[in-house]
Amino acid sequence: MPLRTASPNLCAHLPLSPAESTALAALARRLRQLAQAGALPPLLRGRNIGLLRGSHDGEAPALLVQAARELGAQVATLRWHLSAASAPGEVQHTGRMLGRLYDALVCQGMSPAQVREVGLAAGIPVFDDIAADNHPSARLADALGGEAPPAGNRFFVLQALLVDGLS
Repeated sequence: MPLRTASPNLCAHLPLSPAESTALAALARRLRQLAQAGALPPLLRGRNIGLLRGSHDGEAPALLVQAARELGAQVATLRWHLSAASAPGEVQHTGRMLGRLYDALVCQGMSPAQVREVGLAAGIPVFDDIAADNHPSARLADALGGEAPPAGNRFFVLQALLVDGLS
């Protein structure tokens, strides 16, 4: 069922391949079916996810947190205070520390270079802004079909990304 992408870092600026899109949509549909039947197992129970973000709040982070928690994960929201001007050693040190504390990280509002650096240092799956409206996976919500509204389908696409990345 997992996508098993070549890299656990699903970048907001890189498109999904047709095979990745198809597999992700299939996993999201399956999770939606299980949830509608009241049989969604806690696939991420015992997993800890760090949500790194800047100062912006909004619906996307809340949807991501809800999607992860409904799968049994614990989510900690952390403010990201490093910038493009931060020393590379500081970013690497932060990535290593976070890699010891969490099973996965979701980065919001960071440059692709910083996400890549954090991912290399952390040694865990690092997702680049997967809840953002401009992430390539956001378009899959419309393709899922069914009676669920786009926000509902987006919820299951986020769950599919997390399950795949952490399985």
